Amino acid sequence: MVIDIEQEKREIISRYRKLLRKAKPILKDGDARLIKKAFTLSLEAHKDMRRKSGEPYIFHPLAVAQICVEEIGLGTTSIIAALLHDVVEDTDMELGNIEKMFGKKVASIVDGLTKIRGVFEHGTSQQAENFRKMLFTLSDDVRVILIKLADRLHNMRTLDSMPRNKQLKVSSETIYLYAPLAHRLGLNAIKSELEDLYLRFTDRQAYDSILRNIDETRASRNKFIKQFTQPIIEELDELGVEYEIKGRPKSVNSIWNKMRKQNIPFEEVYDLFAIRIIVDTPLEMEKSVCWQVYSIVTDFYTPNPDRLRDWISTPRANGYESLHTTVMAKNGQWVEVQIRTRRMDEIAEKGYAAHWKYKESAASHESNLEKWLAKVRDTLEQNDHSALDFVDDFRGNLFSEEVFVFTPKGELKTLPHGATALDFAFDIHTQVGSKCIGAKVNTKLVPINYVLKNGDQIEILTSSKQKPHEDWLRFVVTSKAKGRIKDALKEEKKKAAEDGKEIIMRKLKQMKIEPTQTVLEQLREFFSAPTHIDLYYRVGKGFINPTDIKRFQEYKPATALKTKPGIDVSDPKVIEQEIKKVKGRYDDILLIGEDMDVVEYKLAKCCTPIPGDDVFGFVTVNEGIKIHRTNCPNSAELLSNHGNRVVKAKWTSQHEVAFLTGVKIKGTDRVGLINDISRIISEELKVNMSSMSIHTDSGIFEGEIMLYVNDTRHLEQLIQKLSQVEGIVKVNRFDSKE
Repeated sequence: MVIDIEQEKREIISRYRKLLRKAKPILKDGDARLIKKAFTLSLEAHKDMRRKSGEPYIFHPLAVAQICVEEIGLGTTSIIAALLHDVVEDTDMELGNIEKMFGKKVASIVDGLTKIRGVFEHGTSQQAENFRKMLFTLSDDVRVILIKLADRLHNMRTLDSMPRNKQLKVSSETIYLYAPLAHRLGLNAIKSELEDLYLRFTDRQAYDSILRNIDETRASRNKFIKQFTQPIIEELDELGVEYEIKGRPKSVNSIWNKMRKQNIPFEEVYDLFAIRIIVDTPLEMEKSVCWQVYSIVTDFYTPNPDRLRDWISTPRANGYESLHTTVMAKNGQWVEVQIRTRRMDEIAEKGYAAHWKYKESAASHESNLEKWLAKVRDTLEQNDHSALDFVDDFRGNLFSEEVFVFTPKGELKTLPHGATALDFAFDIHTQVGSKCIGAKVNTKLVPINYVLKNGDQIEILTSSKQKPHEDWLRFVVTSKAKGRIKDALKEEKKKAAEDGKEIIMRKLKQMKIEPTQTVLEQLREFFSAPTHIDLYYRVGKGFINPTDIKRFQEYKPATALKTKPGIDVSDPKVIEQEIKKVKGRYDDILLIGEDMDVVEYKLAKCCTPIPGDDVFGFVTVNEGIKIHRTNCPNSAELLSNHGNRVVKAKWTSQHEVAFLTGVKIKGTDRVGLINDISRIISEELKVNMSSMSIHTDSGIFEGEIMLYVNDTRHLEQLIQKLSQVEGIVKVNRFDSKE
């Protein structure tokens, strides 16, 4: 490929100027000079580097800086840090030099970004540990996370040039951690785009199909929005406030999720778009003006009382404020209407960064996001249990919506949706949680596992005799409560284990047996304890008594403790070689691994892949390689948390091998219908059925058929044929569950 260097130079300068144009409104004296200095340094540092796409590397830092300014609303410090974010990692440039040239703040942000650069490059626990480190930077400067999100967004936008396995890995990390993080920091636009890009790279067919449908329905949608908003516009003009009305379709990913969850086609997704009314009004009048607009909307259209969401009186934890209502249009269609002010809209789109902009003018608005960040810091400082548990807990808290409750003195507390009285107790104080025996909610007595509802007023009841139990972990959803309970249980287990060890040593001494490592290992084997600590704990708690230990004297271990060397799970290549020794079952159907070899595998039951599906291999600890579809419900977690155990897999031309899959059918019942269905399946398409269950109710039938097909083409042909049978309304594939 011939590279036109002059053309490239012109393009680099053009992108740099575009960045300066966007940043101009926020620049103070001397800022432009500093940005130019950072740009020149980055350009020099990356001069010999190119991205996978063949573009000059400098395009990437420039794009990240552009996203920081334009889409997140960050300032000069962040622009400089974004331009320099890969310099320390890729060149001999020291952090000290950056501090001398640009000051302490820029250096500490670049340091934070350098430390978390390889967050997902190593094994599972390493990834989790690095993610934890990345969150520690929240305590110092949240800009590290915001620039990291801008970096991830640009990487996702340019993922086309990456190999397929890298696309899957990066997309899965994105949906698993980065999209929820963007959501939690209130970056709505970025969260939606990351989710859409995830779908584009993991299920291109579904993504393209929804995009096509959105395009095809655009004209009729615009016409509908015009008719719907006409009477509202007339009334808003009377109100005399500045306003703007937008009609925007839902994101591709949210439409896809709705189609999947409700098992419906695109045409049946009723809330494909939302209408947003944005008013310009001073801070002190925001609430009353928004409710006035609500009143105008509901004068013309009947609202659904169950779908009213008032996030103006109690903003969400990520700072989101808006009034949502769903109303019935004249054509019988439900429409979501979002009412908010210009300030609220900017915070909803740009999240955290927009908070700072309004901080001075809204000093009384103690940001919920600040409280959330304080909780994150608290969790990080207290946390000493496994990093993987931590990431799972943290993700749970990223996704959760909130529930608003009150203390007996009327103080408002925000907890994740699904939180219990026990979560509330731990939120107040660790000691209150540990001693909790129940609660009074709105003066009524409730158990510790009572699930909190919005507006509940809670008083915790304690007892000095109470202590945390193992089953408490099932009753709590907050990281804080889980962490404190685990700490208490660990402490108790440690104490019981120490007592147990003492008892064992005493007993062995009585039996005149030397407590060597081999003897202790045989003792562990005799009682089938997974570890020595478990053995000591069971003895300490009295589950194994001294008489049981006495029986050990007659025990003769079957083996001289020879343990078969285990396979190194961290290296998929080793696994592949091991599995090759027992190859055979579906020869030349599925090619696996970097070298695209034929090895033994199992099909995952969670998503039942069949030839033609886009798939990947996952190295399990006990069952060799399992094949999953890339859009399997478990794929994001497997690919992002255990990237080192993922191997490439793709179908090649196969012999007539049959794979079990399921088809759901729905329609109106009539005589001879089942006969028609089975004739098409068995006679016309020569497909074998494994099972068929049909349920009829008031003339409507629903059925599930498990059958054997050769590949996705075969299945599509079958679905098409069945759709043409008289009376059948819907036919679609479903995944059998374990």
